[in-house]
Amino acid sequence: MGRLDGKVALITGGARGMGKAHARHFAAEGARVVIGDVLDEKGQRVADGIGADSCRYVHHDVTDADQWAAAVRATLDAFGRVDVLVNNAGILRHAPVAEMDPGEFRQVIEVNLVGTWLGIRAVVPAMAAAGGGSIVNISSIEGFAGASGLSAYSASKFGVRGLTRSAAQELGPLGIRVNSVHPGGVMTSMALAAAQTMTGVDGSGFLKGLPIARFAEPVEISRLVAFLASDESSYTTGAEFLADGGLLSGPGY
Repeated sequence: MGRLDGKVALITGGARGMGKAHARHFAAEGARVVIGDVLDEKGQRVADGIGADSCRYVHHDVTDADQWAAAVRATLDAFGRVDVLVNNAGILRHAPVAEMDPGEFRQVIEVNLVGTWLGIRAVVPAMAAAGGGSIVNISSIEGFAGASGLSAYSASKFGVRGLTRSAAQELGPLGIRVNSVHPGGVMTSMALAAAQTMTGVDGSGFLKGLPIARFAEPVEISRLVAFLASDESSYTTGAEFLADGGLLSGPGY
């Protein structure tokens, strides 16, 4: 038996990186999955690779409330219910505060924070009607500690922490749990590019002093997300889970 047998999950940003890993791992654990993204060709390839019995792809811009409604409808039409939402879609822009274009700042907030809020809002009726569910919001270590050049990203990820806690308070009586996951360095194109920009050509400076001195494989984050999606975490809500190789555990000297 899989950890997620019988569950139906909607996963945003599922065309690549951690979202792709989440979709594959959820399906391997017995879930049926709908992945959304704006990268249609890549997203459809992921869904085709998992198989139509277990996965569907929908075009989904998380900043658009109407597209959220359509993604939820597509999930209900395909699999009859929505048990899990993984708010994974996110973008990163690197620039000092004094040099960042305000439009770029707003774009990061819209995708990472407003998109997460819209997602929670969109799935509540279906989850409540089914008697409950689990929402997992993907934040970041930058939701705990700011980083130079990542003012927009850090602001959005700090915001996801507050949103998670408030939503957990509101939705607990409906049987809906809401938690956040805070990855550190992960072997995805976005994370590696950020590490290279911040610490050098190969990103090795990020690993200095790290108790587990490597980047995570995406599936290592997916396993934690799957636990929070499953009934094994039935008494867990409003909580924050670091998966950072120990980066924030101490000063590293």
